[in-house]
Amino acid sequence: MARIIGSAPVLLVRDVVAAAAYFRDRLGFSHDRLWGDPPNFCMTQRDDHVVMLSQAPAAAPLVPHWRVVDKMWDVYFWVDDVEKIYDELTERGASIDYHLGVKPYGVKEFGVQDIDDHDIGFGQVL
Repeated sequence: MARIIGSAPVLLVRDVVAAAAYFRDRLGFSHDRLWGDPPNFCMTQRDDHVVMLSQAPAAAPLVPHWRVVDKMWDVYFWVDDVEKIYDELTERGASIDYHLGVKPYGVKEFGVQDIDDHDIGFGQVL
C-alpha cells in the first residue's frame, strides 16, 4: 500500500515576501527561494515540515479559520517540547495569540498569529 510521506499546508497571504520573512524571523522557519517575478510563492521549512505561502490577488478576501469556526487553527504542529518552543517564539517576537496552557483534551499548547491573521498552534500531548 502506498504511504503518505509528508504534508504541507498552504496559506494564502497578502505579501509573500513579508510573510516569508515573518516565518523566518519570528517562527524560526527557513526558505531558500521565492518563486515568481515578482515573488508570489514560497516554501518555508522547519524540522522537515513545510508551510507553503502563496500570494493571493490583492482584491481576494483572506479568511483565517478562526473567523469561521471559533478558536480554529489554520495550521497545527505537534512538538516534543512545547515549553521550549514557546520560549523561543516569544523571544523571537512572534505574535502570541494565546499563551501556553493545558487544554481539556490533554494537550499543552499555545498559538501564534502570522501577519495575515492565520492562527498557528503548537501542542504537546501530555
